[in-house]
Amino acid sequence: MNELKFEELLDAGCHFGHLKRKWNPKMAPYIFKEHNGIHVIDLQKTIVKADEAAAALKQMAKSGKKVLFVATKKQAKEVVAEMAKSVDMPFVTERWPGGMLTNFQTIRKAVKKMNSLDALMHDKDFNNISKRERLQVQRERAKLDKNLGSIADLTRLPSALFVIDINKEHIAVAEARRLNIPTFALVDTNTNPELIDFPIPANDDASKSIAAILKHMCEAIQEGLNERALDKDAQAEEEAPVEAAEEKPVEKKTRARRPRKSDDAPKAEAEEAPKAE
Repeated sequence: MNELKFEELLDAGCHFGHLKRKWNPKMAPYIFKEHNGIHVIDLQKTIVKADEAAAALKQMAKSGKKVLFVATKKQAKEVVAEMAKSVDMPFVTERWPGGMLTNFQTIRKAVKKMNSLDALMHDKDFNNISKRERLQVQRERAKLDKNLGSIADLTRLPSALFVIDINKEHIAVAEARRLNIPTFALVDTNTNPELIDFPIPANDDASKSIAAILKHMCEAIQEGLNERALDKDAQAEEEAPVEAAEEKPVEKKTRARRPRKSDDAPKAEAEEAPKAE
């Protein structure tokens, strides 16, 4: 896992916080100083917290667990979608559907409906229905895909949430806390870091800052996935010789038959017979 460099975070503007009047006092441990009425985040602490979060995400990926990325603000949508896709993780970049975690079964029903609409649209009889009905089906399918397409493969609750801007995504954070799902997040100077299990103090408004932190997180996830794949290959190699040995037929060794005493008796009588004459 590559080290997060101080200069890289500085160039990305990760140290810029909000105005002093907008700060949350619980962010005080992560604030370096105030400059021209704006709080400056301590990047040394950002690196420490980012490394802790990356290590935890790596272990989750190595265990085959899913991390759901959540970012609906404009400057974070594209970055989060691209990064999450690169490590094959689900993400939400449109409106957060209320009850997505606490009422997960209903969300799964909506996903199943989307899949049934796909099957209907690919059916040969789809063109036989009226044009108006076809348009209704296509619009409904597009709407479902926009809101739920990125989580179509999420068959169970995610093992963790990674959130950008916990003030904006407060519903997602509240649902995760209610279900005891671990949370990772970028926390700016106007947020409460105590709501998050793995807070990473950094600017959550600039796309460059978000990309710099997410890149480090996704590299850790990718390393976990690679180690998981290597472990599977090693396990397969260990099991292969055992199976081959079980399938190999056992050869029976044939031993030379020793003559019995009863077999030698007639020969001895035959040899003694001429001598008697």
